[in-house]
Amino acid sequence: QVQLVESGGGLVQPGGSLRLSCAASGSIFSINAMGWYRQAPGKQRELVAAITSGGSTNYADSVKGRFTISRDNAKNTVYLQMNSLKPEDTAVYYCAGGDYGVDYWGQGTQVTVSS
Repeated sequence: QVQLVESGGGLVQPGGSLRLSCAASGSIFSINAMGWYRQAPGKQRELVAAITSGGSTNYADSVKGRFTISRDNAKNTVYLQMNSLKPEDTAVYYCAGGDYGVDYWGQGTQVTVSS
């Protein structure tokens, strides 16, 4: 069983940057895909970015060109670099992983973009 723990959330002004980290208790090397989801108040949880074990990435249209997902299998950690943040990026961000769906979820970290 893999446990995921997110960190790096916080309050940032519009236009600012944050880097989220997701540390896994076990190896993520064999997990096919790792990703970041977010859920804003009153909205459904949505996929923000995903990365496969081979390094292929996928992004939501709303974050393309601003967010970058990466994974360090040696450190069992997944990152989400978020630049040019907008108020609409405000949400709880969740790390997730799985082979043919989501098998593991983190507890979430709050990201608030506000002046």
